[in-house]
Amino acid sequence: MATITVAGLGPGRPGLITRESWALMEQAEHLILRTRIHPTAAALDQAGITYTTYDGFYEHAEDFESLYRAVAEDLIRRARQEGSLVYAVPGSPLVAERTVVLLRRLSVGSGVTVNILPGMSFVEVLYTRLGVDPISGLTILDAGDVGRFRERPVQSLVVTQIYNRQIASDTKLMLMEWYPDEYEVTYVHNLALPDESIRMIPLFELDRQPDIDHLTSLFLRAETKEE
Repeated sequence: MATITVAGLGPGRPGLITRESWALMEQAEHLILRTRIHPTAAALDQAGITYTTYDGFYEHAEDFESLYRAVAEDLIRRARQEGSLVYAVPGSPLVAERTVVLLRRLSVGSGVTVNILPGMSFVEVLYTRLGVDPISGLTILDAGDVGRFRERPVQSLVVTQIYNRQIASDTKLMLMEWYPDEYEVTYVHNLALPDESIRMIPLFELDRQPDIDHLTSLFLRAETKEE
């Protein structure tokens, strides 16, 4: 039977990959990473684990949604041809990973079984660093989805996937419809890595930060005491 097993590469430090996922990647005949642009890819290289990636798909996609769909469709096609493969994604497979959502949908009726291993995402590290207990209420949004909200969240808010300065600018403008321009927010960069940076900045300075990239997130604490 054609099978795709999805594993997580963790939030950035190799030690945060689960033992189950690491063993699976070590033994995989066909290991595919969504992208090599993730800190733990270097650990796979050091361990001699071979893999291919979908980085080439990024060059031809018109937007992220078409990119993620192309990846999911290719995974289904390759599983039918090769029988079984392992697909590894940054963080946890079920936290802010659109390709896995699409993969699960496309697998229905395709003859391909999708198995998903639990993994650690950046949010578990975030809880620890910021002293946040999510049981008190927490909203987590992809930066691209911020504009879909029609009112300010009453809970504390995490905004992920702030890939570049343009996305940061768009996110800032949308958030400024709900929060004051000088609202103190927590800028999070390279979480769980040696050069991790967590700093307070006014909201209006979000897109002026010098280190914005794919490992940038934002935390906005609710004004009422929740944690």
